[in-house]
This record gives sequence, C-alpha cells and structure tokens, in this order.
Amino acid sequence: MTIRKLLIANRGEIAVRINRAARELGIRTVQAYSQADADSLAVRLADEAVEIGPAQAAKSYLNVDALIAAARSSGADAVHPGYGFLAESARFAEAVEQAGLVFVGPRGDTIRMMGDKVAARAAAAAAGVPTVPGSDGRIDSLPDALKLAEEIGYPVMIKAAAGGGGRGIRIAHDRAEFERFFQLAGTEAQTAFGDGGLYVEKVIERARHVEVQVLGDGTDAVHCFERECSLQRRRQKVWEEAPSAALDATKRRDLCQSAVALARSVGYRGAGTLEYLYDDRTGDFYFIEMNTRIQVEHPVTEFVTGIDLVREMLLIAGGQPLRLKQEDIALRGHAIEVRINAEDPAKDFMPFPGRIGELAVPGGPGARFDTMLYAGYQIPPFYDSLLGKLIVWDEDREHAIDRLKRALRELTIGGVKTTVPLHLALADDRDVRANDVHTRWLERWLETNGSRLG
Repeated sequence: MTIRKLLIANRGEIAVRINRAARELGIRTVQAYSQADADSLAVRLADEAVEIGPAQAAKSYLNVDALIAAARSSGADAVHPGYGFLAESARFAEAVEQAGLVFVGPRGDTIRMMGDKVAARAAAAAAGVPTVPGSDGRIDSLPDALKLAEEIGYPVMIKAAAGGGGRGIRIAHDRAEFERFFQLAGTEAQTAFGDGGLYVEKVIERARHVEVQVLGDGTDAVHCFERECSLQRRRQKVWEEAPSAALDATKRRDLCQSAVALARSVGYRGAGTLEYLYDDRTGDFYFIEMNTRIQVEHPVTEFVTGIDLVREMLLIAGGQPLRLKQEDIALRGHAIEVRINAEDPAKDFMPFPGRIGELAVPGGPGARFDTMLYAGYQIPPFYDSLLGKLIVWDEDREHAIDRLKRALRELTIGGVKTTVPLHLALADDRDVRANDVHTRWLERWLETNGSRLG
C-alpha cells in the first residue's frame, strides 16, 4: 500500500523532520500533540493536529490508546514514532498494526528481540558478528556472575537486559564493587524498565563508539556506512561524525558487512542502527546493541551519502522494496552534528527552559539546522532539553570542523543558555582536532574545562 495520511506520534525537531519528509512525498500529516505543545512548530507545519493529553508524557506521548485513537479519528493510515517515547515499544508497534494501520518501523517481534540486549547478543553471535566478552545470557545468580567477572577480568559492566540510552549500567573495578553493584543494578533495572534481568560485559578500555546505519525491507538490507559518536557525557552523545576517521577502508568494509549480515538475519524492516565498540589499538570491534528506529544523529549519514533516510523509511513502510543497492551507496566528504540543548554547560549542564528571543540560523554551503524553534516560542519544561541539531559537511574532517566553528558563531538563540560554548571549545581542542578521543574522554575533559564554558 502507499501511505496517504501519516500520524506523527512524537514532538520536537524529529516531528518537524518527519513532517517535511512526508509532505515531500505527497503524504498528508497529522501531528499528535500534548497540551504543552499546542504552539509547537510541528503543529504549525502539519496539515492537521490532534491533542492527545496533558503535558506529562505518560499521559500523552506514551499513551498508546490515545495515539491509536488520534490516528483513527483523523483517518491516518500510518504512524511514525520518531525516536524516544514509544519508538522502540514492541507493544506500540503491535497495537498500531492490530488497529489496521501501518507502523513506520520494524515488526513488533523484531523490536522485542533486538531491544532485549541478551537476545540481541545471541542474534549477533548467530550471524557471526563479534560481541564483547561477557555472559551468554541473563545471569541471575551473584555467585555465577562473580565467577564470570573474574574469568573475563575487571573492570566489567553490569547492564540491564532491557536497558538503553546508557541507562542501567554500573561499572565494577573489583570484586567488592561487583558484589555491591550487582544487587543495586537489578533493583534499578526492575524500577526503570520493569525487567530486573542483568548481564555482564568486559569493559573495553579507550573504546570508540562506532555505529552502522542500515536500511532493510524485511528481506534484504544495505548499509549507509558508519558514524562515530565517541564524545559522550554520561553516556549521552553530544558530537557525532560520519564517517569515522578511526577506520581504514578494510575495517570499514568488515564492520559494515557485519551489520548487514545481522540485519538480514533478523529480517529487519525500516531504518536501524547497530552500535559497536571499536578498539583502535587492536582493530577489534564488538557489537553492543541495535536501535530499531531513526536516530538523532541520522543527518550526518544523510550528508555523506545523499540519502533521505526518513523518506526511505516511509517508502518501505508503504510496501516498496529497497530502492537502493549496496553499490549505489557511496561516501562523500565528512559531516559533523552537534546537539544544541537548553542547558548551561558552565553549571553542570543545568536545564535552562525559557522563551526564545532573537533566532538567527546558520546558512551557507554545507550547513543544516534541524530544530523545533521559532522566535517567541516558549520552551515547555516537561521534556528533553534538545533544541536542535547543527549539522555541517565539507570535503574532509579538518574543513568540516572549521565550517562547524563558523556555523556555531552564526547561530543565535536568544533568551536561553545553550551548549554552543561547549561545542566551540571542542572544535578548538587539540585532541578533538587530532581525533585522539574515546568514550570517556569528554567526561575527563569537562572536569578540567567545564567551569570555563559560560
């Protein structure tokens, strides 16, 4: 079937992004919104809008019944979940399909399998994809977990089987810490995810975070090369690049082919991302998890491949087979994305909601700003602090960083503190320029430099 009318079951910049892709395909859009988002840019841009409940996400963007009702009442025939909220909820995907609507994403059983970190590791191993040394499955007994930790060697991570986004992780450096954290992690996992299951993995020192974008139609799959997201704060990405400057051509080929093998083995449908840790001292890479949705950082892949990933998601969900063959997809240049949040980086990233005053958006060649802002917009205090994403492209990494600095200086968001000073400082940092970073680098850098980011 071809999608005629799409309910956008999300908010913020990703709702704006989905609206634009749908409109370009001739699909009418219906924006689902909470009472706090009645004045949002996404509501203004959509063909129609339906209120789904109060500001609290649990009563609006996480309310499956309200979203299904909104789709039915508006006559939508498909639902795009964006990222976050219900984007990786197997229950939501199945409820959409049981209502006779198209879910723009993978099937519920695929989301369920790949969302369970233990099942995802097993699927990766079955597809021949290397995984981080650790438990073969959930590990419930402290004595068994201790025995494994001492076999693979400290430090080790204790992770929630149903976790995600860096949540539910504890790192133990010795036996005493392991004994203490194991019980705590189980309790936290049960509270946060409704599932107290745990597993254990070896910590890869000085790892880089590299991830591969895939597209699948349920039968075949292709990759759109990799991104690197090693600059992280509290395991949340703040600066993303494509491609990874740490990989040579051979390693890139091996990594991307492993992602395609796994996507094909699970019959993946839609856009998805396979995340890896990469040890640039040994050249080894290890699968860690799969995100079964579009990701915040997808524009850097769009810049270096020229592919509109959201458009491809909508076409696949509408029943078309993959339009792209692997040989059609090529890398060109280098792209960087930084997340612009309403936070004060000089005060430990304290949230800073407010009313937007002057707004000046960067332009010129190779610059893109995905946002939900407009002058006079009152940022609601109920949601994520992400205001927008600044993405730049140039012929190589060095020029892309220079372009990023220029674009950051052009960006004016009046009325609130933002993370722009952080990104300007990073763009001038010697280690960042030399690409000598890893997933723990930024936390240590902030300990020394954070207070000077005002």
